[in-house]
Amino acid sequence: MVRFTLSALALTLATTAQADPVAQGAPNVPSFKPAFEGQTRVEEQVSGFEPQLEIFATGLERPWGITPLPEGGYLVTERPGRLRYVSAAGQVSDPLTGVPEVLNKGQGGLLDVTLGPDFANTRMVYLTYAKRLPGLRERNATAVAKGRLADDMSGLEQAEDIFVQSPPSTSPMHYGSRILFGDDGLAFVTLGEHSSRGERELAQDLGTTYGKVIRIAPDGSVPEGNPFSGENEMPEIWSYGHRNPQGAALHPETGALWTIEHGPKGGDELNRIDPGANYGWPVITYGENYSGLAVGDGITQAEGMEQPVYYWDPVIAPSGMTFYDGEMFPEWQNDLLIGSLNPGGLVRLRIEDGKVTGEERFLVGEARFRDVEVAPDGSVLVLLDQGYILRLYR
Repeated sequence: MVRFTLSALALTLATTAQADPVAQGAPNVPSFKPAFEGQTRVEEQVSGFEPQLEIFATGLERPWGITPLPEGGYLVTERPGRLRYVSAAGQVSDPLTGVPEVLNKGQGGLLDVTLGPDFANTRMVYLTYAKRLPGLRERNATAVAKGRLADDMSGLEQAEDIFVQSPPSTSPMHYGSRILFGDDGLAFVTLGEHSSRGERELAQDLGTTYGKVIRIAPDGSVPEGNPFSGENEMPEIWSYGHRNPQGAALHPETGALWTIEHGPKGGDELNRIDPGANYGWPVITYGENYSGLAVGDGITQAEGMEQPVYYWDPVIAPSGMTFYDGEMFPEWQNDLLIGSLNPGGLVRLRIEDGKVTGEERFLVGEARFRDVEVAPDGSVLVLLDQGYILRLYR
């Protein structure tokens, strides 16, 4: 491992007064105003210490998801379609066998990875990925597969799909694709709406899984207690009206599900997810189209649609996130750590009573941070699109 300080990587730490927000530039849509105090641009809250950095692992290609193993080490996905074992010492294995074939195109590929709730007994691993589907035109969907991790860590055995998003899309964009299991042993999966003008409207359609969070059992079946069961409603849907939610985490104390999603030009959102709730896309948003034109009617609020807990304009382009739950940085306990793709870096949010009360940014503009994981010793591991894993420690 190569050790160096954050300052050696030109870490950008804020120097503004405590009452000022993080420096971030002018909003794209200055006419949009927050619905409540503290919904955007809260005051900067500086940790007061400088974590150290080391390169934990190298030699990866576009890593996307990471999950720890109980016996030590990690599983890491690479978007081109490879799954790797990274040891506790940072050694990267050869690609594991048995991984489903992926559509490595656009934003697609092999995406998230997590362990099944009964991993200790079954060694079951779950993957999300962009699946190529048959048709006259190339079609695809977000899929969830499971397979048994071989005892010798060489591959997945008997991998099979347990969920495939429908209907198929011709757009290789906006897959969403985080997966995590709650304490009840049921899986939440975030699903994007594939980006195109026509398909984005399906985020409001309960007859599709575009722009949704779904809840399924480990075998892919629909569990009891999901909020939708009517005619033309897909029963796996848990919430809807999402754009491209690439981050999801469960609060370590309350167990509540939080997600983070990409807005268009402005309007990245942090949401606390309630079953059956509508989060508004593309009817309401705090962003605009990349052309500068309004999305829909250009409104930020509508009856029956949830407001984000927090939003950003300009964007941070959020990807993976986690609540900090460790001993190395006690000042960060229960804070959200979020990977930023643009401008890049790590974003920390202080969450108190369900609201954001402080924001801090590290390594702004230095790299595209794809996923975040807390290591057993409380240090923080971050996946970088550039192909390596960094470890923050003190």
